[in-house]
Amino acid sequence: MGTPAPAEPISPRSPRVAAAKRLARRNFRTKERRFLAEGPQAVREAVGHRGPGGPTLTELFATAEAAERHPEIVAEARASGARVHHASDEVLAEVSQTVTPQGLVGVCRFLDSPFEEILRARPRLVAVLAHVRDPGNAGTVLRCADAAGADAVILTDASVDLYNPKSVRASVGSLFHLPVAVGVPVEQAVSGLRAAGVRILAADGAGEHDLDAELDAGTMGGPSAWVFGNEAWGLPEETRALADAVVRVPIHGKAESLNLATAAAVCLYASARAQRASGGCRSVTPS
Repeated sequence: MGTPAPAEPISPRSPRVAAAKRLARRNFRTKERRFLAEGPQAVREAVGHRGPGGPTLTELFATAEAAERHPEIVAEARASGARVHHASDEVLAEVSQTVTPQGLVGVCRFLDSPFEEILRARPRLVAVLAHVRDPGNAGTVLRCADAAGADAVILTDASVDLYNPKSVRASVGSLFHLPVAVGVPVEQAVSGLRAAGVRILAADGAGEHDLDAELDAGTMGGPSAWVFGNEAWGLPEETRALADAVVRVPIHGKAESLNLATAAAVCLYASARAQRASGGCRSVTPS
């Protein structure tokens, strides 16, 4: 590979800064197929990720203070071939989408996976974000899915942009850990997963099936996909009708409801535990 190029000082008026700043807007992200990852955790995960087109991180803006605090991130970025810029606080303020930038902002290639590729991998636990509009919730559900050991996340065409800066931040690096498909019509997502042998479970507070009862009945051990809806109004009836079961998380106390991310964590972990129990699909050695 040779000796990596040294980091380059960069002016706030540089075209590279302007190009990175434009990635805050969805139309530019889509056109360039690039997005921003901010902060040491996200950048560390981006540096270690490689997609079909090569290393995911293509460019890094780092203040002197951040480079001194995280020398291993900067060194690995350089070694991977990313262009590394010494950036002033003024430059970071230009490209960052946070009130208090953490000194590292990376430019990354899109990394979503084709839906067909996810199906070919025979997933056993999937989160489907069917009508999720809040980017922070989308990123948090992705993080929950990663923590629960899900095989993939699918964002339908009615959901928020995966690469919204708030989504990327809320995922806290989990975006780089598991396959994510985007822009899939919900009907296609459901039919494809069902054909792959996955049971479709719609999470809804008014569901006729109780999550505890499903666990007690032993129905949760097989491959499953949880469909999550809008933060305010849940799942529309036509989406509920696509599911094999509409399941509610029981409320044992006086709370009116659970927020989306909390409900997603409960549902995904319930499936993960059932699948790892004796007889569950994750306890069987793949053939």
